[in-house]
Formats: sequence, C-alpha cells, structure tokens
Amino acid sequence: MQARRKKRATTLGLGCLVVAGVVFGYLEVFTKGIDRLPARPCDGAVDRETAARALPSARSAEERGKLRRGRGNYFFACYVRTSGGSVISGEVQPGDASPSGWRASYTSDGKVSEVSVGDVKALTLEDSSAVYVPCTPPGETPGEAQQTYVLTVDARTIGETRVRGNELRQVLADFAYRLARHTYRAVECQEARTFPDDLPRLPAA
Repeated sequence: MQARRKKRATTLGLGCLVVAGVVFGYLEVFTKGIDRLPARPCDGAVDRETAARALPSARSAEERGKLRRGRGNYFFACYVRTSGGSVISGEVQPGDASPSGWRASYTSDGKVSEVSVGDVKALTLEDSSAVYVPCTPPGETPGEAQQTYVLTVDARTIGETRVRGNELRQVLADFAYRLARHTYRAVECQEARTFPDDLPRLPAA
C-alpha cells in the first residue's frame, strides 16, 4: 500500500512538472512577442518598456520607425504592433502654431489633461496624446513663421490595451514625448534645448 502511494505521488509530481512545463512553454512562445523587440524600437526613438506598458501580451510583435526629411521639412512615423492587432503609434511633423492655437485644436475632443516643461507641452485625451515643441529646422530663419515654428506629435493606441484611464494617458504622453525628443535631435532644430528624462506626471483623474 505504501509503495502504491509513493508511486502515485511520484506520478502526480511528474504530472505537475509536465503541466508547469507546458504552461511555461506557452507563455514563452505565445505571450512574449513584445519582449523580443529591440530595447529601443523605432530607430531608437522610444523604449520597449513604454510599448509593453500599453499593449497586451501577444505571440509576436513588430516595430518600425522612419524619418523622412527635406529642406525645412520632415516627417517621422513610429509604430509597435502585436499579432493580436493592438497598436501604439505616433507621427511627428513640422508646424506653424502658437500654443493656444495648437491647444484649441484638441479641446473639442473631450476631457483634456495638460502638463508642460517650459515651452514643451503635452495634452492627453482618453486614448491619444499630443506634444508641442518649438523647433526651427535648418534652412528656416527663426522668427519668420507667422506664429511659431514647432514640431507636433500625435500618438494613439488602436485595439485592446493593457491599461486604461489615467494610466493609459500617461503611457501615451510618455510615448509622444520620446518621439518629440528623438525627432528634435534628428532634424537638428536650431533652438538649444535640454530635454528632461520625463514629463511631469499627469494629475490624477
């Protein structure tokens, strides 16, 4: 009887190990797609952890970041997309706008939160974020714009997200800010500027 119990316990233990191995293998194969992306996706513009905060686990993920530029003009686009159809993406482009004019274009879209560091400003909505940074690109003369030479960022998520509410808005603000900082340096804006590592945290909703 004792031998039979010992055999049953051994069999049960082996079964648990097999189940644990299957579960671990499933997690490794089917949920770690984002972890296999480069540490800094989108040509180094953002960090993988920011995307992982926004997007749910998936079997695979892909990323791309590309800067197109010409004299006095540029456009940078970045996306991280999972096999489950979830996306975090953003675009950076030049503009000519005052802070108030830029802000007014978003105030009709619902509840808006704003944070800023000097003249760098970020707005967040439910599932999108925007950043405004004064930037005179090479080839342009500071002060010649009708309002202010700026780069603007629009970022959003599509599909299911890992977090919601204020936490998602914070992730989007961080994502958009990193795109702005990367593009500002890449296009060699004429204004001297030191970017802090992070924006101020959003106020609690």
